[in-house]
Amino acid sequence: MTLRIALIGNQNSGKTTMFNNLTGSSQKVGNWPGVTIEKIEGTVKGHPDMRIVDLPGVYSLSPYSPEEVVSRDFLIGETPDAVINIVDSANLERNLYLTLQVLDTGMPTVVALNMIDMLRARGEAIDTKGLEETLGCPVVETSALKKEGLGEAVKKAEEIAKGRIIPNRRFSDDLEDTLSKIEELLRPSVSEYDLRWYAVKIFERDEPVLDKFPDIREEADAIISKTEAEAGEDSESIIANERYDTIAAIVKANMKRSGTVSTTDKIDRFVMNKWLALPIFASVMALIYYTAIVLIGLPITEWIDETLIGEGIMPAVTDVLESTDTAEWMVSLTTNGIIGGVGVVLSFLPMMLALFILLAVLDNCGYMSRIAFFMDRIFRRFGLSGKSTIPLLVGSGCSVPGIMASRTIESECERRLTAVTVPFIPCSAKLPVIALIAGAIFSSSWWIAPAAYFMGIAAVFISGLILKQFKEFSGKPAPFIMELPLYRPPHAVSVGQQAGRQTWAFVKRAGTIVLLACVIIWFFASFDRSLGFVGGNIEDSMLASFGNVIAPLFSPLGWNDWEFSVATLTGIMAKENIVATLGILFGADMESSGLGWEILAEHLTTFSALSFLVFNLLCVPCLAAVATIFKELGWKRTGITVAYQCVFAYVVALMIFHIGNAVTGSADIPWLIVSLAAAAMMIFLIVRSGYKEESV
Repeated sequence: MTLRIALIGNQNSGKTTMFNNLTGSSQKVGNWPGVTIEKIEGTVKGHPDMRIVDLPGVYSLSPYSPEEVVSRDFLIGETPDAVINIVDSANLERNLYLTLQVLDTGMPTVVALNMIDMLRARGEAIDTKGLEETLGCPVVETSALKKEGLGEAVKKAEEIAKGRIIPNRRFSDDLEDTLSKIEELLRPSVSEYDLRWYAVKIFERDEPVLDKFPDIREEADAIISKTEAEAGEDSESIIANERYDTIAAIVKANMKRSGTVSTTDKIDRFVMNKWLALPIFASVMALIYYTAIVLIGLPITEWIDETLIGEGIMPAVTDVLESTDTAEWMVSLTTNGIIGGVGVVLSFLPMMLALFILLAVLDNCGYMSRIAFFMDRIFRRFGLSGKSTIPLLVGSGCSVPGIMASRTIESECERRLTAVTVPFIPCSAKLPVIALIAGAIFSSSWWIAPAAYFMGIAAVFISGLILKQFKEFSGKPAPFIMELPLYRPPHAVSVGQQAGRQTWAFVKRAGTIVLLACVIIWFFASFDRSLGFVGGNIEDSMLASFGNVIAPLFSPLGWNDWEFSVATLTGIMAKENIVATLGILFGADMESSGLGWEILAEHLTTFSALSFLVFNLLCVPCLAAVATIFKELGWKRTGITVAYQCVFAYVVALMIFHIGNAVTGSADIPWLIVSLAAAAMMIFLIVRSGYKEESV
């Protein structure tokens, strides 16, 4: 018979790491019924009859967020055979709040004191036996990162499985007397194992629970009101205070403190300083992009692009195909279409791998959580909260999981606004476009990439101010609570796995979506309307005819060549296609210059290049991201989102090109007036948004 174990814990407690180590690759991912929150199940390695359900990371079982609702409903409604509660041993006080609630459910529970190695490194210790006696359940010391104690936790869970327990009475005598009275009202309806849970929830005036027992509601209310009057507090506050008093006593009795200021606290005094936090964040991100792109990425990318592909693979493949009398169109498809398209995208892989590794290091060492925490007070001014930071950071890798991560935001308006603005953050697919423009127009200047990143953040803020004026995106920001993990040295295996997954995802896209797009682009760029092969005469192709039709739409933005308009449209399928398309369309010209991107400098000026870059970074994201927005927001809001992103990108690119040209003395007066009017309208919308009122 299959044994089902629930894994529950606070965010950043190491729950996901433990789940991955216990289950390996045997995981099944879906959504909880009726809720767009990921449901992950897996079979324990070496135990085919034991399955683990990874519940969403929560801080409480009081249903204020979708994750808390899911976790509570699963424990109460589906009654797993056992529960493993992951506790960050270095933050025992905060984590035990959830533990006490889990124990109140009567579920057979094992408490896993995770990150115990870090606690020992601080010179601190927990009396495990004493904690076991106090909590009334098995307690195991674990380190998910080092795979210590995981087998023991599972073994303990197996030993106590299927045996419900009657929860301990932990509160003050007065409160316990009140709860006993409520339990007497419930006794005819629920089992002894469930009495404690339902009594506490009714005392807290939990509406879903009260609705289950309408017959006792009036009598219970009288009991609760009397206790509230005597205490001078509402029932929720009474329970919360009692829990924290209980936790304080538990920690005092069972934890040995070092008495010194921890390394984490010392670092946080510096990096979390209200004046230094933002400059440090900006400096860290700039350093990461400079290292990944300029120091590591560009030299390797240029070697792959010019030497390996331009001087090695392409000539060799061409010679082999021509020596076997291969048809001219097949030679063109292989060299210009596939190698020239996919190859040039993959040439950016080294810089992307370097970027993924550096971002994974930041995440692994604990700094990413700090970014979300100190950005909260800034995001609130723009209709968002600190929880929006997580989707935006995830979106720097890929917009799809970033949009999906917005599910964790309790406020509906914040969730929608976050899903709309996540694609403004440059994702990994946009990095080749950034590197392309930086290398071709700006002599590989290091500041282009971080500037693009911070421009995306600015677009999020401006859009927040504009969109929150509309009913769909207006509302009060939800409270933000986040557990800040201890700083720790990045774990090589975790960093490698995280960076490897993101890199492999990029390679798969290049081998599927980009490859398909390259073949399609090559076909329309190589044949005319009568399906005659045009060879190097690309101006006679079907693609050139279509490009010349749509080029006037983008001409005000400074792109006067149809190739850039076509590249922008193909980028809607996947942003990497922009680079691949330009590689195909300018392929012949670039071969004569050593396959260098310098040829683009003949077609773009400084401000038209910036306009092209900004538009493609801000306009509608790839089809996969659009499909995800549709799944999260529905077709109507998706249509509004796509329209807004395109208009916003067009207006910003228009202003950059014409105002920039005016500053350098080459203004197009009619379009300059339009650009200034657009800038004035944007400023008006920002001022009208009530920014000052909400920031007071």
